[in-house]
Amino acid sequence: MKKKIHPNYHSIKVEMTDGSVFETRSTWGKEGETLKLEIDPKSHSAWTGGKQRLMDKGRISKFNKRFQNFKSEKKD
Repeated sequence: MKKKIHPNYHSIKVEMTDGSVFETRSTWGKEGETLKLEIDPKSHSAWTGGKQRLMDKGRISKFNKRFQNFKSEKKD
């Protein structure tokens, strides 16, 4: 293994959006620093199943219009 090419691996604290804190090891920051998350699995809609906004309605409507008559055969 080459010497002096690897980042420093140390303990940090991670603060979730609800204020809970846990300790882990990382190469982020310095020993003992706290990483404050802006999004996490407790609050982000990708994990909670909340309503998601569609960003590009033009492409979606174009796709739907193009394939509106496409029907798949259901096999029972």
